[in-house]
Amino acid sequence: MASVGEVSWLLGIVAWYIIRYPFERRAKRVRVVRDYRSLSEKIALSVAFFGMAILPAFYVATGIPSGADYTPRLWAIAAGIAVFVFGLWVFRRAHKDLGRNWSVTLEIRDQHKFVSRGLYRFVRHPMYASFLLVGLAQALLLPNWVAGMSGLIGFAVLFLMRVNVEERMMLDNFGDEYRAYCGTTKRIIPYIY
Repeated sequence: MASVGEVSWLLGIVAWYIIRYPFERRAKRVRVVRDYRSLSEKIALSVAFFGMAILPAFYVATGIPSGADYTPRLWAIAAGIAVFVFGLWVFRRAHKDLGRNWSVTLEIRDQHKFVSRGLYRFVRHPMYASFLLVGLAQALLLPNWVAGMSGLIGFAVLFLMRVNVEERMMLDNFGDEYRAYCGTTKRIIPYIY
């Protein structure tokens, strides 16, 4: 049963990359007019990538650290698959809603527009919401305390180190319009947070 969770996680990561690839290619063609990248952002992205891709991939390939394994449960695998699929849908929808405005790093693009439609009607950061869902799915699919939980830890580091800077960037560029939007939407969980 553990192998079903591992294969499901692997297929989910491949789907994540397939979803992101065309948006990443398009983003490279749009000129950056303002850059908010920093060392802390690079660290946050690296920690998230390590926790959500490198460490679990190492575990799936090698079984290390086997001392942190626990018995997989069918309900957890089924829930993990469902959460991963929903997380991938949110991930794709957030990319589509942002269109030309999307970038991996904190940047303002040429002709950057403020987006409050689609998923952005419900939360300010659906991309982070998708990372939270994928991290939760990873914890459910990989029956290992280290590899399973590393996705949630990677997400938490990325979110905590980046979200305030990202919101400051949006306020700098969209002012009162973004401030009003913050008053009507939550950050990553609709109606809660």
